[in-house]
Amino acid sequence: MLKLRRGVVVAEEPLTVEIDGDARRAWADERLLGEMRRGDEVVVNTEALDLGLGSGGFDIVHLNLTRGLEGAGAAGSHVMKLNYASIQHPVELVERRDEELGSERRAAIPVLVIPLHGHLAPATWAARKASEGIRVGYVQTGGGALPGRISRDVAQLRGLGLLCGHVTAGPAYGGEQEALSVAGALDAATHRLGWDAAIAGPGPGIIGSDTRYGHGGMAALDTAHAALALGMPTLLSPRLSAGDPRVRHRGLSHHTKTVLELLLGEVEVPMPASEEDAASISAEIPARHTQRGQQVDLDAYAASGLPTRVMGRDLEQDRLFFAAALASGRGLAAAVAGSGER
Repeated sequence: MLKLRRGVVVAEEPLTVEIDGDARRAWADERLLGEMRRGDEVVVNTEALDLGLGSGGFDIVHLNLTRGLEGAGAAGSHVMKLNYASIQHPVELVERRDEELGSERRAAIPVLVIPLHGHLAPATWAARKASEGIRVGYVQTGGGALPGRISRDVAQLRGLGLLCGHVTAGPAYGGEQEALSVAGALDAATHRLGWDAAIAGPGPGIIGSDTRYGHGGMAALDTAHAALALGMPTLLSPRLSAGDPRVRHRGLSHHTKTVLELLLGEVEVPMPASEEDAASISAEIPARHTQRGQQVDLDAYAASGLPTRVMGRDLEQDRLFFAAALASGRGLAAAVAGSGER
């Protein structure tokens, strides 16, 4: 059974809910549930915080009993996200309809598949730094947090104008546009939304299980296959680390290694050319994939004001992690220039 508990909102920013006299961190999707005000009685899912999880270690508001029973719903829509779950809701889709297919006027745009959400900000920044006017959008997939509005990184990147759009695809929901599939989102990014490039990958808090195939990093396999099937130049950002305490994620993470081994097609893997650790890692990447070295500027990114901390480590504690993401952003910009779409 779900671990649901009643509580009372005792602070709005940051959202804090008191349960049995204990003030606890919480998050609420206010677009679905309505606003949360001090004194509201709420029902929260306490499982993640009680288990002591890392990035998911806070309560999730399931229902606002005080003011959350007045929603009017949506008229006209008939396609549901999170269908047959208690928070199912109708959405308008960004996917092209049948009558729009077959009239493509643009070549497929390049896609950078990221292994986890921590790559989004540095990769986007590096792409825009390499090509100032490039229109880069983000397709949020499964594999991590599903609510589109939970990401502070997306909000910051959109606010700065570094991302031109945000589509939540598949089980992810709540972005600026909705797609039922990653393939549909990537197709729309090219032919409807006018992006020059797409970055696609999970929301915050990737799912892990300490197994070969049972983790959120496997979303990259499906995303890369969708991009390749649509004829899109496909790059895979490698998850690298010199500071992760878990051996399986040090060097080339087993998440990335598994995806590269299972891919049915060939992709480009950008690598940070200036990081010594990256040279020895290159040998672990299957030879059928193309590696391209890219120069990175860690100091400039550190001064950008964008996130420099991931999984409890800051940039100086794991330069290789951020270098991989920065190299991938530069690789994406190079792919856009090479496609002649701009």
